Amino acid sequence: MPGRFPFEVVNVLGVPVHAATMSEALDAIEAAIKERRRLQLGVVNAAKIVNMTKDRSLREDVLSSDLVLADGMSVVIASRVLGNPLPERITGIDLMHGILERGNRMGWRVFCLGATEEVSETVVRRIHELYPGVVIAGRRNGYFSQSEEAEVARTIAESNADVLFVAITSPKKENFMAKWGASLATPVIHGVGGSFDVLAGKVQRAPERWQRLGLEWLYRVKQEPRRLWKRYLFTNASFARMLLVAWLGKVRGRESA
Repeated sequence: MPGRFPFEVVNVLGVPVHAATMSEALDAIEAAIKERRRLQLGVVNAAKIVNMTKDRSLREDVLSSDLVLADGMSVVIASRVLGNPLPERITGIDLMHGILERGNRMGWRVFCLGATEEVSETVVRRIHELYPGVVIAGRRNGYFSQSEEAEVARTIAESNADVLFVAITSPKKENFMAKWGASLATPVIHGVGGSFDVLAGKVQRAPERWQRLGLEWLYRVKQEPRRLWKRYLFTNASFARMLLVAWLGKVRGRESA
């Protein structure tokens, strides 16, 4: 992860996260587009940090990002507990909307990759409605095989997009971005995960009160309990255990100093 930004890098349970605010991140994105310079964005939450300890490829792919931001409130809380607080949480979906808002003024070209065909079509329609100044450079659903990746990458490169949104689940999203990012000729690449489902109205986002309390994950479980309860139960428990071990290590280090 190159250190070419003026942001402090905070180590959160072994993952380097840039201490940037939303405004600062958007300024870095705008500069990258103006200079036609590659800027791959990575976001981490509790589940991803846990999975990075088990999946070496996922870890390498995330850390290949130029800018890594705290997507989950749990990551911000962990940074505070460990004594080196991040300034704020920057969720993938909020950053996506921030990019679209600024792109609406600047006339940025956006390529939308991911989700089902129905959701992809709806997302493009919603962007036209909400951000008419944004140019849709192209779109493609997220259902393609590994053998089709080169063709997908070529289509994106030929679109002359300023921004690529990748709405594919982890770790396929990170794998695709790390493998093809340098050849896409697209300055800004942002993995937005399930944000397209929210923008299309398929999934409802948690109310702000839940978000402020760091319980957006619980709201998601409430909507899709069968699919998500086990995933969040195990990853959140693992994250809490990792944080406890790191905090105890910090306390013991102070006591022995």
